Amino acid sequence: MNISFDLDGTLIPYGKDFETEKRSTIAKLLGVEEIRKGTPYLISNLQSLGHKIHIYTTSFRSKRKIRKSLNYYGVKVNEIITQHENQQVLNSLNIHSSKFPPAFNFDIHIDDLKGVGIEAKNHNFKVIIIESNDKNWVEKIITTIKQIQNVNSI
Repeated sequence: MNISFDLDGTLIPYGKDFETEKRSTIAKLLGVEEIRKGTPYLISNLQSLGHKIHIYTTSFRSKRKIRKSLNYYGVKVNEIITQHENQQVLNSLNIHSSKFPPAFNFDIHIDDLKGVGIEAKNHNFKVIIIESNDKNWVEKIITTIKQIQNVNSI
């Protein structure tokens, strides 16, 4: 499956929303952003199961900056969609939604915003909403993806 992750509030904290992976002083000085604790394990696990991992964010960060931060933690992704590209594609499809993963061939999207969950229902796409205080977020994602795969294989 093609799985996309949101950044802000999902993998990258707004403040002290959730525990983060360790980051060196040099990494901080180089602008490497904090990333949610468990992200490298989760992404690696999903990739080992044959999934392709993507970033789908409404952030205007550059793809280069995003890759730099992810690479620091050993996280490799197949594709990064930022807000600039998202706006262009959704406008061209006349879709009025903050996100629409099917436009980028993403099978499931992982986000922290309940509003994206509402959009998923309205636009018929699959999403997993993760709370910032969910200590079992990694297990929740892995379990839900396995359940979706089982349903799709029937």
